[in-house]
Amino acid sequence: MKYIFIVQGEGRGHMTQAISLYHILNSNGHEVSHVIVGKSKRRILPNFFLDQIHSPITQLESPNFVTDKKNKSVNFFKTLFFNLIRFRTFLRSIREIDQIVNKENPDAIINFYDFLSGLYFLLKRPQPEHFVLAHQFLLNHSEFEFPKGRIYDKASLLLGNKLAGYKAKKVLALSFRKMKDEPSKNLHVVPPLLRDEIKEQISKKGNHFLVYMVNHGYAEDVKAFHLKHPEIPIQCFWDKKDEPNELIIDDTLTFHQLDDKKFIQLMASCKGYLTTAGFESVCEAMYLKKPILMVPVAGHYEQACNALDAVKAGAGVSSEIFDLEILLDYLPNHKDVGDEFRQWCHSTPETFLKILT
Repeated sequence: MKYIFIVQGEGRGHMTQAISLYHILNSNGHEVSHVIVGKSKRRILPNFFLDQIHSPITQLESPNFVTDKKNKSVNFFKTLFFNLIRFRTFLRSIREIDQIVNKENPDAIINFYDFLSGLYFLLKRPQPEHFVLAHQFLLNHSEFEFPKGRIYDKASLLLGNKLAGYKAKKVLALSFRKMKDEPSKNLHVVPPLLRDEIKEQISKKGNHFLVYMVNHGYAEDVKAFHLKHPEIPIQCFWDKKDEPNELIIDDTLTFHQLDDKKFIQLMASCKGYLTTAGFESVCEAMYLKKPILMVPVAGHYEQACNALDAVKAGAGVSSEIFDLEILLDYLPNHKDVGDEFRQWCHSTPETFLKILT
């Protein structure tokens, strides 16, 4: 079969999922003829994605979140307004998608939770089948547990799922653990799409904490912890554009630009991991048997759902504040669920080939 990928470019999770599925399909005789990635001014397409994807890549303007001035929390109303006034730009992107689809004539389009794909199927009604893939779709499951309150946020996210998944033949919900499929919703619960590089790592316990921040405003919180505990090594990853590839603060605190190989190596050898509750890197840490502190970005309801779901699966602990002190206190109480999680992940290739082909 021939596929086109449409990938959300916000954060690294959707991109690493696309890399993994790309290799699964290619190694089993299928073709991914083109990859379309949503872009924004806040993010640059990382080298690890360009190195792993050997099909033509096109970046198009796509809806994105707007954060506050400190680059920490998501501002819902600014996000809505910003994307509405740019709707004509998105229409141009949809026309470009249509040109690529008409040229490539794929059997199916696989959407890694970019709203452009939903808009494309809504406005153009193309012939290829639409498969949608993301952890967000697990929220459609009847047994999913939501954070208390925030009814408006819940409704908004479920509406976003409807848009991203418009006209989907099958909805693939990535999950930390096994759950029953719901055929009446075309909903398939599937294991994470971890890359081979993660599975090949030998996990060991080192001295350093690993930190991954989607929004670089959290750097001040890391520095505050560092002042209290200068003896604890901390390795941080961010994508702050005006900083060098490696910003060395002192002997025990370093900030790195996104570097896939370095990140994986430091994760495999860390003693604990702090992240802003994105699905993919939490899965990677679980596979490598690392205790995790998840801090959902303020105002980012999807990440609040991720954190609650991951805690339920035994990944670690969640908090509203970006404080390594919490992770330090949690370490003695962590119960390893790595073996059970690994068994779930080992079913990934067979599960996806059965559903997508």
